[in-house]
Amino acid sequence: MAEIRNYTMNFGPQHPAAHGVLRLVLELDGEVVQRADPHIGLLHRATEKLAETRTWIQSVPYMDRLDYVSMMSNEHAYCLAVEKLLGIEVPVRAQYIRVMFDEITRLLNHLLWIGCHGLDVGAMAMVLYTFREREDLVDAYEAVSGARMHAAYYRPGGVYRDLPDRMPQYTENRFKSASTVKTLNENRTGSLLDFLEDFTNRFPTYLDEYHTLLTDNRIWKQRLVNVGVVSPERALQLGFTGAMLRGSGIAWDLRKKQPYEVYADLDFDIPVGVNGDSYDRYLVRMEEMRQSNRIIKQCIDWLRKNPGPVITDNHKVAPPAREGMKSNMEELIHHFKLFTEGIHVPEGEAYAAVEHPKGEFGIYFVSDGANKPYRMKIRAPGYAHLAAMDEMARGHMIADVVTIIGSQDIVFGEIDR
Repeated sequence: MAEIRNYTMNFGPQHPAAHGVLRLVLELDGEVVQRADPHIGLLHRATEKLAETRTWIQSVPYMDRLDYVSMMSNEHAYCLAVEKLLGIEVPVRAQYIRVMFDEITRLLNHLLWIGCHGLDVGAMAMVLYTFREREDLVDAYEAVSGARMHAAYYRPGGVYRDLPDRMPQYTENRFKSASTVKTLNENRTGSLLDFLEDFTNRFPTYLDEYHTLLTDNRIWKQRLVNVGVVSPERALQLGFTGAMLRGSGIAWDLRKKQPYEVYADLDFDIPVGVNGDSYDRYLVRMEEMRQSNRIIKQCIDWLRKNPGPVITDNHKVAPPAREGMKSNMEELIHHFKLFTEGIHVPEGEAYAAVEHPKGEFGIYFVSDGANKPYRMKIRAPGYAHLAAMDEMARGHMIADVVTIIGSQDIVFGEIDR
């Protein structure tokens, strides 16, 4: 009779598959997981509490640091909740810019996810491919905000500024010859929209390359198929959202079901899985990238044809233009009040959610009429997904735990907050 060998093992707290600081206590029978107990809180920064001591505008950069792979999507939910409390209209051009950058953010998120998920499972080359594409997209972040990652570009009432007319360019140095620089700058000679249009034309080819590397690769399928299966009913009960829910066969996407900004005017499809396993979640996210590319193309087309304001003209919410502020006493007062006291938001409560790359990311505010929130609660998609870790890993091997964490697409900044 075989001897039963039970072990308790620490998986982490620095395991690279977790994108953050996760301590997973595994109870094992040999190499088979009997129980998985996630210990969270090792990355806790008290974001919700800090927001109570910051003005409404000062908390925007904190949003970037929650899920530090999906920066602008976090800002979007925050700004939508503030706008709901203020009851203000966002200019249509700003809405299109926001939607375009939401989808750029989705691509950034999914590219890092598939690169690292491949790395976790053993496909070394993927991360080298995906970071090549991410480089172009973080350049777009940098062009509008000055920062490659933590942009703080969205503001209550719109976005910080309009899209730039020129892209930053490479310059000649001792590492780059004139011919190399000329090649690197080929798609940077025009505006940001020209640069992004060039990227959207190239991206489907790159996506096909990823499919060639992974989709029918037998090792990849052996590692993902029938690993971490979640039924549609169970996915709903566990509070799954985003690709985790759609991978289990439920076509729920806030961009279609509860459209915000201009999503209702755009043409795109919602990919849905069949089996609810890690492989289906992989296919759903891969197709999501293709759909995001479609949305970005439509936004570029609209933005080229429709100039206009990109932030509200309500100077109790958004600062006046520099020129006006320096020549007009009222606007100088608005500017001074905004940057010393901040926005005064009416009493009330509001919840706003966006279809974040990882699922439903929501912000719930309670305002007491002051210049800072009375309470803020963040609804992080990864929190519910990690809670299902025990159920998804039970009966699998230790090596499959890495696959399951990868397919959940977890980043700990938003879970620990």
